[in-house]
Amino acid sequence: MSKNKKQGFETRAIHAGQKADPSTGAVMMPIYTSSTFKQESPGVHKGYDYSRSGNPTRNAFEECMASLEEGIKGYGFSSGVAAISACVELLEPGDHVIAMDDLYGGTVRLFNEIKTKSQGISVSYVDMTDFKSVEDALTEKTKMIFVETPTNPLLKIADLEKIAKFAHENNILSVCDNTFASSYIQKPLSHGIDIVLHSATKYLGGHSDLIAGVLVVGKDDSELIKKLSNIHNSLGPITSTFDSYLILRSL
Repeated sequence: MSKNKKQGFETRAIHAGQKADPSTGAVMMPIYTSSTFKQESPGVHKGYDYSRSGNPTRNAFEECMASLEEGIKGYGFSSGVAAISACVELLEPGDHVIAMDDLYGGTVRLFNEIKTKSQGISVSYVDMTDFKSVEDALTEKTKMIFVETPTNPLLKIADLEKIAKFAHENNILSVCDNTFASSYIQKPLSHGIDIVLHSATKYLGGHSDLIAGVLVVGKDDSELIKKLSNIHNSLGPITSTFDSYLILRSL
């Protein structure tokens, strides 16, 4: 990570997560369509056993995004909403979320029509351009602040440093949807946000020919990474190898 941070954004967009193929010397990441990988013996493999758990093409996409967001660990998803859903899976029944009052419609639908019922969480929507509204929404059950900035569609702007500081002071997980700004313009993790996510369908894909999502963890939190890795693998909403390749090519 430290080596990549010394490189420019454009260089990391092209090279991060990708290495020349050791068997052929190919400089571009191949599309690994294999569902399973050979094991020398049970549990003894070369880093991959089943593509839902890990795939070289998807891992290259995940590592590239972790580098661009200057984070620790990336996870590729089948859509942006799938990435958001994985974040909400970190919560327990009865937990409370403070969310921006202007969010992507799919996020609001996920919260209001699915997660409040299936997980038993509650959500308060506040205008985060007024930070006091965030403070006033805090309850003893608040476990996550979900911010989108700039928002879709009204382009509202929130103060990420204030939100991250407030979240950490109250032992709350902070999540930022960075789709509209992109990691080229804004890096929420550098402002203290715990998790950043994107709908890769938009600017990362760039050609309106794929559906995907990604989230990146900002700090070396082994417990958070363990939980997200288990959610990612267990639920299985992974980015396809072909879409991973298309995003890498777009980047």
